[in-house]
Amino acid sequence: METPTASTRTAHARTAASRAPHRATARDWAGLGVLALALLLISVDATVLDIAVPAISAHLAPSTPQLLWIIDVYSFVLAGLLVTMGVVGDRIGRRKLLLLGAAGFGLASILAAWSVNPGMLIAARALQGVAGATLMPATLGLIRAMFTDPRQRTTAIAVWSAVAGGGAALGPLLGGWLLQHFWWGSVFLVNLPVMAALIALGPLLLPESKDPKPGRFDVLSAGLSMLTLVPIVYAVKEIAAHGVAVTPLLIALVGVVAGVLFVRRQRRLADPMLDLRLFARPRFRTAVLTNLLAVFALAGVLFFGSQYLQLVLGRSPLDAGVLLLPGMAASMVTALACAWLVRWWQPGRVLGGALALAAVGAAVFLWLDAGSGVPAFVVGFLLVGAGVGVALTISADLVVGSAPAERAGAAAAVSETAYEAGVALGVAVLGSVVMAVFRHGLDLTPVPEAQMATAGESLGGAVQVAQQLPDRAAALLLDSAQHAFVSGVHVAAIATALILGAAAVIAWRAAKPARRPGSSRPAADRS
Repeated sequence: METPTASTRTAHARTAASRAPHRATARDWAGLGVLALALLLISVDATVLDIAVPAISAHLAPSTPQLLWIIDVYSFVLAGLLVTMGVVGDRIGRRKLLLLGAAGFGLASILAAWSVNPGMLIAARALQGVAGATLMPATLGLIRAMFTDPRQRTTAIAVWSAVAGGGAALGPLLGGWLLQHFWWGSVFLVNLPVMAALIALGPLLLPESKDPKPGRFDVLSAGLSMLTLVPIVYAVKEIAAHGVAVTPLLIALVGVVAGVLFVRRQRRLADPMLDLRLFARPRFRTAVLTNLLAVFALAGVLFFGSQYLQLVLGRSPLDAGVLLLPGMAASMVTALACAWLVRWWQPGRVLGGALALAAVGAAVFLWLDAGSGVPAFVVGFLLVGAGVGVALTISADLVVGSAPAERAGAAAAVSETAYEAGVALGVAVLGSVVMAVFRHGLDLTPVPEAQMATAGESLGGAVQVAQQLPDRAAALLLDSAQHAFVSGVHVAAIATALILGAAAVIAWRAAKPARRPGSSRPAADRS
């Protein structure tokens, strides 16, 4: 056997040292603050527009389809481009893509703020979606490159997750304040100082990272990925808003067919856009699935919860926002607590326990009623927010930690795509459950035939019709509508609790080490 020379031993030691995780420096933590700026911007922008819709309608007078496109085109484009942009970042450099996206987002925000007609605003929102798709995977990909120590990476992703939750909660409050003092375009211009800081500080504090051997970029795969996601997200939103119909189902079928072709192509390519072997890793697969299910539950709760607070309990939009804050705050606090929790327990155990806590919170909604359900709602949403905050942080950490460093952008894009899909599916599925029970239990006897369709379409429609009826008929319709809606919430709460409970079991089972064949001792998880 050949004895290794001193020079060989030195080379081996240097190689091992280069592969060993290094402790993050002060510059890395400052760079995390820069990444948080980008994430804060995207999270705020995702919710700030909701409160500006009435002002936009008054000034630009969009038609109903145009108004829907103003709201939804951002998420359609964002979801469709996430995978492609994650791969582009791995190839050209994640910092470069982040800075280009920040500049593009700022320009699109200016265009949106001074839009003179609905078409111009729709185009600006689409450009914001393109830029947003570059920012999300780039932030997680850079965290993967900057924080190679697993414990520090978990802390960094906890901060990342907390900022995302805080931004989503801040959006409506910030939008309300801006609209009280300025015109509707101000909700877009608030992005500019953040973008300027990101562009100025990014080159100084963020390292460049990319795949050293990216291979050939496949344009057809990029097209198929967008043709998969956009039709499916669009169809889900249409079904959530208008119910099951032939057209959205056909559009969804187009997306499914494109998805099948995309997967088949990835399996044949030497340099696939999305390495499907990542899904063979139990930790990666479990993290993506639990990410989707956790967001599914949170989006559904926010959808029916805001209607319950305003249309059943009669709270103002501001009061409803305040009642949602404890749950959003709990999500931020528990996200930050993840870094401490995973020091004592396996990440899979923490993930399973968090999802179980969220399931308990969903079950608390069974105590909601049409009279005074504020305490039950606040407690239930507090538990859901606390559980989902942990789940999103752990799942993101498992995704980027289980993927190779050179494919961090693509892996992060998968996680973000699961997030977007979870939002769309949560609103569509749980919203459809609530509305199906609502329509089945609604008594339209006191409603004139000409107004039955409007009253039976939604709780908001029933409230609108009740305002036009005599007092007795209005009271009967409102009582029936509110109790029917609460019954729908109860069914959706049961479904949400069961889904979260199933996700908790999946996470808990995935945390168990696999056993080596022929051995009674468990093997370490190599995923």
